[in-house]
Amino acid sequence: MTAVHRFALLLLLLGAISGFSQTTPNMNAFEIRDGWQFRQANLGSWLPASVPGSVHTALLANGIIQDPFYRLNEKNLQWVDKNNWEYRTAFEVGREWLSRDRITLEFLGLDTYADVYLNGELLLRADNFHRAWEVEVKGILKEGENELYVYLHAPTQVGLEKLAAHGYPLPAVNDQSENGGMGDKRVSVFVRKPGYHFGWDWGPRLVTSGIWRPVRLKAWDEARISNVFFQQEAVTEQEAKVEVQVEVQVEQPIEGQLSVFWKDSLLASRPAALDTGLQTLAIPVTFINPQLWWTKELGEPFLYDMRVALTSKGRELDRREERIGLRRIRIVREPDEEGRSFYLELNGHPVFSKGANYIPNDIFLDRVDTAWYREMIQAAADANMNMLRVWGGGIYEDNLFYDLCDEQGLLVWQDFMFACSMYPWDSAFVESVRQEAIYNIRRLRNHASIALWCGNNEIDVAWAQYNERAGWGWKQKYTPGQRADIWAGYEKLFHEVLPEAVGAHHPGAFYWPSSPYDGEGTHATYNSTAGDMHYWGVWQGPDKISDFRNHIARFMSEYGFQSFPEFRSVQEYTLPEDWDIESEVMSAHQRHGTGNLRIREVMQDHYRIPEQFEHFLYAAQLLQAEAIKLAIEAHRSAKPYCMGTLYWQLNDCWPVASWSGIDYYRRWKALHYFVRDAFNTDAVIFERKTDSIRVFTCSGRKEPADAELRLELRDFEGTLLWYENKEVRLRPDRAQLAASLPAGLLEKLSDKNRIYLRGRLLQDGAVLHENLFFFVPPKELALPENPAISVQVKTPGIGQYELRLRSETLVKNAFLQFEESDGFFSDNFFDLQPGEEKVLTFREDKMGEQPLTKEDLKIISLVDTY
Repeated sequence: MTAVHRFALLLLLLGAISGFSQTTPNMNAFEIRDGWQFRQANLGSWLPASVPGSVHTALLANGIIQDPFYRLNEKNLQWVDKNNWEYRTAFEVGREWLSRDRITLEFLGLDTYADVYLNGELLLRADNFHRAWEVEVKGILKEGENELYVYLHAPTQVGLEKLAAHGYPLPAVNDQSENGGMGDKRVSVFVRKPGYHFGWDWGPRLVTSGIWRPVRLKAWDEARISNVFFQQEAVTEQEAKVEVQVEVQVEQPIEGQLSVFWKDSLLASRPAALDTGLQTLAIPVTFINPQLWWTKELGEPFLYDMRVALTSKGRELDRREERIGLRRIRIVREPDEEGRSFYLELNGHPVFSKGANYIPNDIFLDRVDTAWYREMIQAAADANMNMLRVWGGGIYEDNLFYDLCDEQGLLVWQDFMFACSMYPWDSAFVESVRQEAIYNIRRLRNHASIALWCGNNEIDVAWAQYNERAGWGWKQKYTPGQRADIWAGYEKLFHEVLPEAVGAHHPGAFYWPSSPYDGEGTHATYNSTAGDMHYWGVWQGPDKISDFRNHIARFMSEYGFQSFPEFRSVQEYTLPEDWDIESEVMSAHQRHGTGNLRIREVMQDHYRIPEQFEHFLYAAQLLQAEAIKLAIEAHRSAKPYCMGTLYWQLNDCWPVASWSGIDYYRRWKALHYFVRDAFNTDAVIFERKTDSIRVFTCSGRKEPADAELRLELRDFEGTLLWYENKEVRLRPDRAQLAASLPAGLLEKLSDKNRIYLRGRLLQDGAVLHENLFFFVPPKELALPENPAISVQVKTPGIGQYELRLRSETLVKNAFLQFEESDGFFSDNFFDLQPGEEKVLTFREDKMGEQPLTKEDLKIISLVDTY
């Protein structure tokens, strides 16, 4: 590489250029997708490969390996990450490309240690999965055919070298090094690559290599817009002041004009006398009576289609297009009588955050296509969520993820990619993290959905610097000198490098050093009255599910309980001989030690343990759903003390028993249906006390509203035993204790195992929300045997079905499935109440030869597991 090329590369990397300009008369660009081949380094024949892609998916596509997720195949694939790999392709360029002032190659994602050559000349040595790279190729690119070659170093071998150079290991509790045949050599923290690739307590160990995001060739003359930042300086419902900061890379001095458009309407422009080099110009824009961006329960997530254009002498040199939402976000941390608040304020309105933690959708990221992203974000929106937390052991998500969150009014708690480990602090590592942070902040900062930046997941509480007896037992394993160095390195990354990057490149955004976090000089506990909490006492034990009501913080950013995928999903990665929760295969698809046994242990307190394997999976899903429903209701009824509830976790990255509400095959578990109901904008909530049942109303509306609360006691045959109607005020600012069933009434009730309490919120006759309360655990319910369920199935459209169900006795937790067809039910795992018709829809994924009928429908209910 010549000195000129090194200087150009340095300029481009320091600029942390993100995004992608559309092709204009002055800008040419195309993606290099075709003709890629791969092989194990210096071994064997070249085979076809897809880019974006990974070595594992290329091996699978060529029939060299079997499905890594099937049964125990993962164990046989640990050799892949111990080897180096090569990729190559050839592409043609015409003479007109070579005449341009600048020509670059842009790699939006290299995994991870990659040497890149063009026509035999070294362009780049990449060493960070989490960022893009752009290099100058003018003078190397030639007319006609060009060969692009990428040499990928084995990430585990690089990690071993870095571990040896460091001199001693660092904590990395989720690194499944033993499964990878590496003994106790946990190298994940030394390489800037997703931690979950090395295993987690819900994921496999499949350490990938590859070219995981697109490769693009770009050429331009005179100047280009390299970045645009819409800095929202002041936003109200009357006026929004935005400073549009335009970064321009200039090849020769020009007299130009910068213009800002909303759609085709010119909002502002300014002359631009540009000198050679990289420079930033600001254009103030004021929106009068702007349409603000809201979460959906507060309003419309309105987005402005913005365009910034650079012109000179009547010619457009470049343009950038962004969709922005005008909003004012503030994280409110103010002292109060109970500690210190922690909540999000959107456009001046307090928001109770409702949502889940989000992990990558697959261990092999090239398989996650647009439809997959759309389905997952739509599922979150359909479940009445208003926030997702992008967790720190995965990836900074694809632009599409944030686009969809913007559109759906979903706020994003964005972690930096550090989790459950201590990290190196040498200058090269720190600088790599700095550039990673700058790149991703600049890439994501215009998204309306970005609510806050968080330094890491759980490291502050795991190390617990300020309490010798607290933490996960890490610090006690090191000498005093090592402890001092490790903590100084932590402080460098999470209290200096990352907050400085946020402050410099996303001014005004909130930075939170770790999650959970209580504040400087202390650590979050289950008794904290400030900051956020991760509560794992129920899953880890010995706490009971009811203890979700006893551990409530100002913001609950993690908690959970596991279940299995449904039987149809389990069938996809097992054989019948595996259908036992203690089988080798089912144990391999459970990464939290004795997690399968923990499910059974807790289940016996609440449910009769089913004998059939399929029924056991079904009951486990109900157990998880009821547990998380109770937790959500506890958090919502504690509003405004508690102002956020994000359960662990929305999704899976492979087929596994886990805390997810949607399994790897994108089938909703009972949890996701229950969460949708628990997150309803208006809700009625029951709380069992020693001598009474308390009834709360909660609301996520922007303004107060009047409603009617109707309470009914019914038996399992539908007989009305008691009722009460009350006028209630739905208050956005707090949960309201609306009613209480006194001990006297409860003492008069006989056969509590045969009755239930129904609460309904109504407005103008319409049901806003309904909730049921049972007085005994499910295992004690005297459910009617063999309930007669009448079913009608209609076909209003191709692949669409309407179902009407009715029973004269209670059917508890009806789970519906068409055995010969997969698809989506608009409701499932529901209680079919006596004498009432239930109407729902089914959308078929793939149409069969014949329409579905009621004879094709299979229904499992709780009594079937007795």
